Amino acid sequence: MKIAVLGAGNVGSALAARLIEVGHHVLLAASEPGSPRLAAAAAISGAETGSAADAAAAADLAVIAVPFTAIDALLTDEVRDALAGKVVIDATNPLATDYMSLTIGHSTSAGEQVAERLPRSRVVKAFNTVFAATLATPVLGGVKQLLPVAGDDTEAKQAVIALGNELGFEALDAGPLTNARYLEPAVEFLIQLAYGQGLGANIGLHLARA
Repeated sequence: MKIAVLGAGNVGSALAARLIEVGHHVLLAASEPGSPRLAAAAAISGAETGSAADAAAAADLAVIAVPFTAIDALLTDEVRDALAGKVVIDATNPLATDYMSLTIGHSTSAGEQVAERLPRSRVVKAFNTVFAATLATPVLGGVKQLLPVAGDDTEAKQAVIALGNELGFEALDAGPLTNARYLEPAVEFLIQLAYGQGLGANIGLHLARA
C-alpha cells in the first residue's frame, strides 16, 4: 500500500521505517516539509517526503503520528479533504507536556476527537500503545506485543489489524472507537512504569491467554 505517515517525530519515523521494511510505500510528512527532522527521518527510513496534504492525497491509508496538541494545525481543510473516505489510524495520545499525565479522558479520547475532526474518514485507534522505542521489536521477552485496535468501521478496523499482524504484533479487535478512552490511559501506565518506576522504554503490553 501507499501509506502516509503524518508526523516525523519518534513514532512517525520509527513506524515509517517498519512499514518500508515489510514492503509498503511510505510518504512521510511533517508540519514543515523542509524541516531537518523530516529530512533525517526520511534518510533513516527511506521514505519519500512531502507536504501533509500531498501525502494524504496520494495514500491508500494514513497514520496520524503528531503530538495530540498539533492535531488542529495538521488537519487543515486541504488535508481533511484529502483524507475523505480513507482509513486513518490515530496513533496519538493526549499527554501533558511532561508526559506523566493525560489531558483528557473518561468522557472522550484523542481518538474520538480526531474522528470528530475527520467526519468523512474511517478513523481507527491503533499503535498508540506501543512505544516508539519498541516499534522495531514487536516481540519482547519472547512474546508478541499486544496491539489493540479500536474503531467503528469494521472493514477499516480489519485492515489495520492485518497491518499490525504483518508488522509482527498481536493485533486485536478492541471494540468501538469509544474504547480509546481506555487504550490511552494504558500507555500512560506504561510511561509511569518506564520513567516513573525506572523500568525503561523497552517494555510493552501482552495479553495472557489460558
